[in-house]
This record gives sequence, C-alpha cells and structure tokens, in this order.
Amino acid sequence: MAQLSSLMDGFAPSAISEIFSLANRLKGEGRDIVDLSVGEPDFLTPDNIKQAGIDAINNNITKYTDVSGTAALRAAVARKFKRDNDLDFTPDQIVIDAGVKPLLFHGLQAMLEPGSEVVLPTPCWASYGGMIKLAGGIAVPVRCPQSKGFKLQADDLEAAITPQTSVVMLNSPSNPTGAAYNRDEMRALTDVLLRHPHVWVLADDIYEHITYGSFSFVTPAQVEPRLADRTLTLNGVSKAYSMTGWRIGYGGGPQKLMSAIVNILSQNNGNPPSISQAAAIEALDGPQEVLAKRAKEFQLRRDYVLGRMKDMRGLTCHAPEGAFYLFPDCAGLIGLNTPDGAKINSSTDLARYFLEAYDLAVVPGAAFDFDPNIRISYATSMGNLVKACDRLTAACAALR
Repeated sequence: MAQLSSLMDGFAPSAISEIFSLANRLKGEGRDIVDLSVGEPDFLTPDNIKQAGIDAINNNITKYTDVSGTAALRAAVARKFKRDNDLDFTPDQIVIDAGVKPLLFHGLQAMLEPGSEVVLPTPCWASYGGMIKLAGGIAVPVRCPQSKGFKLQADDLEAAITPQTSVVMLNSPSNPTGAAYNRDEMRALTDVLLRHPHVWVLADDIYEHITYGSFSFVTPAQVEPRLADRTLTLNGVSKAYSMTGWRIGYGGGPQKLMSAIVNILSQNNGNPPSISQAAAIEALDGPQEVLAKRAKEFQLRRDYVLGRMKDMRGLTCHAPEGAFYLFPDCAGLIGLNTPDGAKINSSTDLARYFLEAYDLAVVPGAAFDFDPNIRISYATSMGNLVKACDRLTAACAALR
C-alpha cells in the first residue's frame, strides 16, 4: 500500500482552522457570529494601490517575471529598507515571494540542515512550528510569559543556544501577543547573538507599521549592523496596506542566502504574481500617510477592548505595543463549568464555549503553543467590538 511521508506524522488541523471551520458553519446556519479570530485588517486596499494593479492589467503586465521578482519592485523594496530601517541592500540582495509565509519557509529551507535547532520564542504564530518541521529542523520553544511582556529575555536566549542551533526567530510586533521590542530590548538580544556566529537570525517584521503611541520600531540588523551578514529580514504589504489577498512578501539578506532562496524558488514557485508586484511598487513608493492613520484607529480599538476587559471575570491582559491582537490570560476561567455543566479544561474548550453559546469567535492559545490564553483580533469595526465585549462579559460571568 502506498504510504504518506513520515513528515505527516503528528500533523493535524490547527486549533485556528478548527475555530474557523466551526465559525463558518455557524454563519452558514444563519447565526450572528462576531468574528475576532481573523488576522487581517478590515480596511480596504488603498485606491492608488488598486489603480496600480488595474493599470498593470491594462498595460498587459501579465507575463512571467524574474523568479526573484521584478527589478522595479526589488528596487522599491531596497528604497523602503533604507527609508524605514536604515538597511542597505542592493536589489540582488532582495527576493520577492508570494507572501511572507512562503518566503519564511523558503528561508528556513535554505538555512537548515536536517536536525538543526531553531530557537522559537513562544507564544508564536501557529505556522512557525510546522514550517520548521517541514524544513527539517527542530523547534526549541522558549516560553515568554505575560509577566515579561511576552518578550524573549537575553538570559533565556543565551541558555537556549547550543552548537546545534542554526536559527533564532524573532517576530516583532508579535502574532499573537502584539508584543514588540524597543531598541534597548532588541540590543540585549543582538548582544547575545553576536557571541554565537554560527546562528542565523530570522526577523519577521510583517507588523512593523502597526505600533502605538511613542513606540519606535526596530529590526535586529538595524540595531546591530554586525549581524547583517547572517540576518534574513522579512516583511510584506499584507498587513500595512491591507493587501492580504495580493500575496506579496519580500526579504533582504546576505547575497549567499538570497541566492540560495532564489535557487529554491526556481524549482518550487516560479515567480510572484506580476500584477500584485506592480501594485506593491505603488504601495511602497506611493503616499504613506495611510499607515499612521490606520495605526491610530487600531490603537483606539485596542484601548476600548482593554478598558472593557478590566470588568471581565477571569481575564487579565498585557497592553501590546503593536499588531492588532490581544492575548489575555484566562487562567481564572479554567476549571469552571458552563451553564450546561460542561467543564472548561483548556483555552480550546473556552473558545468553543464562546462560539457555540455566545456567537463569539476567538482563537485558543493552544494554537500558539501557549495556554491558558486566547487571542482576540480587534481588526474589525468598533460596532463589532462593542457587541463582542458585551458577549464576552456575559459569557465569562455565566461560568460557574
């Protein structure tokens, strides 16, 4: 009998996909589901960017491009890295892919030997662990509790690095917590990394432009230029410019690494969509005022939900520096019973209870290798957030 790859052993639908599926089924039954599980901005792609895509179609920019992306887009990315991050890349040190997610995976493929270790601060985005496994690596989770702002500490990073470590992954601002490292916090980590020259640094900066108040975003190679020859800096247009469906991610790094990624892409992907690449040039080179405007709206939403959460039974929450997520601790609700008598044993049980009994979709912390927490996305209208907070307050109060 034909067998599946042994890599599939242990792979199962994530807790996120289970919630998505259940929420969609309930919506199909006519239920009024308030969905706080989706990790994409509710804003529309700006009109100037959409027009650039339309112009690309009308100008027949619909053919294959270079595997690494068009020269025009790579030049625009180089300008963006210099403008926003003070990073100097030549266009041949930049690669474009069909989203940050595949580029992250292709980067791991280029950096990892079978059995290599990847230091992974948790809670972390749900796909990191699976990508590390598929690329042949072994995830080494380092727990970053709410008491430490959900941030990796220098001593914990030092303790996690071994001769088998190949990559340290950093995501700031973070999915699912919204935690972001200021310059001093990032400096503490880069000082550790300087002492371990065999380790690659993978910086996932996709939420760079969604930060709050006076917080100033930094990325590892910006803080410590001596790490530039072993750092892959990843970003994209999805979150900042509300272009999730356009599927454009980009990365910059040392020439040998980027050439290796291009070799992988040539056998794997072909090229990113030509029309989306043309639109991404306009996103990066066009007016940028929309970024601050939308970040301010996200901050208003964050502050509203945090304010309401103070009166919710059993939930405590760190105030995130960025992204559009809250990751409250729900330990005060674990072990309680629903009005129907079902015991809440985990964040997964809690998320299912919120959805089935109160038509409210959130993501259990188990999806991010961290319990007992839930992830709340406030990338939705204020009207929906008011309704969601009313339901969440009632749902927590109803537990016995």
